[in-house]
Amino acid sequence: MELGGAEMSLLGLLESIDYSQNSVDLFVYSHRGELMKWIPKQVDLLPEMSEYKQIERPIKDVLKDGFIRIAFARLFAKAQFRKYVRHKHPADGSAIFSYVSKSLSKILPDINPEKEYDLAVSYLAPHDYVLDHVRAKEKVAWIHTDYSGIDVDVDLELPIWSGYDKIVSISPDVTRSFLKVFPTLAGKIVERPNVVPSDYVSRRSEEMSPEDVEKDMPKASGRVNLLSVGRFCHAKNYDNVPDICRRVRQKGVEAYWYLIGFGGDEGLIRQRIAEAGMDEYVRILGKKENPYPYMKACDFYVQPSRYEGSPMTILEAQALGRVVIVTDFPTAGSISGVDIVPSDNEGCAAGIAQLIGKM
Repeated sequence: MELGGAEMSLLGLLESIDYSQNSVDLFVYSHRGELMKWIPKQVDLLPEMSEYKQIERPIKDVLKDGFIRIAFARLFAKAQFRKYVRHKHPADGSAIFSYVSKSLSKILPDINPEKEYDLAVSYLAPHDYVLDHVRAKEKVAWIHTDYSGIDVDVDLELPIWSGYDKIVSISPDVTRSFLKVFPTLAGKIVERPNVVPSDYVSRRSEEMSPEDVEKDMPKASGRVNLLSVGRFCHAKNYDNVPDICRRVRQKGVEAYWYLIGFGGDEGLIRQRIAEAGMDEYVRILGKKENPYPYMKACDFYVQPSRYEGSPMTILEAQALGRVVIVTDFPTAGSISGVDIVPSDNEGCAAGIAQLIGKM
């Protein structure tokens, strides 16, 4: 339960359940992450299972702790993925997760095997584990991803999706992108938008004083504070933020852009900040367990992504009354209440500057 959009969406779903009518068990691979303590008290959190904790650990650590079969299953999956790459030449490495989950699911134990559920929900991919290792009368899998932005081994994934009774999509555009890849699954789709845990967001936005927020995000006459929150990864496009900010400032806007998050692209983002000469104007605030005081204090919330499903951060910023600007990624049109700007750096900068000028 690390900080992330799907995890926040799960909290929103759990908050929306009527626990006088429903009993809910939750299985989390590893009981770690800032959001663990916010799981509703009515939820029965199932114990960790040591085998599932090895899914994302470094293979050398998995071997060291004696989980030899799991380590070799992951190595076999990597070898199979390399064969796929040689034949299909995918643009990114997204499909490897399908290979790993397929290989691991063959040897992982069942989850809470003594119990049969009325409904089992696989809330975040990979979906092999709920399909193979949970007993339930009905099973549902959730789509959080824009499938136009990732590589998919259709032959590998189609049997998994087909095994579910229903597939829940978070927006019409996410549905369209998914069905372009898996057109035969149209009859299984049910659309349900993400649920913002509004009480949680509102309550947490008050946990810092305005003075403390201003130490990181100063306010001044004429100054415009832009904020983006999310993982530092290719999809979020933060590596282009320094150049976009430079172009916004060239248009006469006193813009400062703050990034809250963490991830593998941090080094690249810092490199781009230096190359654009934006050290003073693009600031990485790092990982924040509570980003909501900053959301509440910024002038504009910006989602400059290359692709998205239906970002929770947008809904959270809107819940706090912020004006939200998004780039024209493929699913942007299905997000209500946002201002859409072009995805290229110059068009994005021009659009942001124009919107700021109207305020």
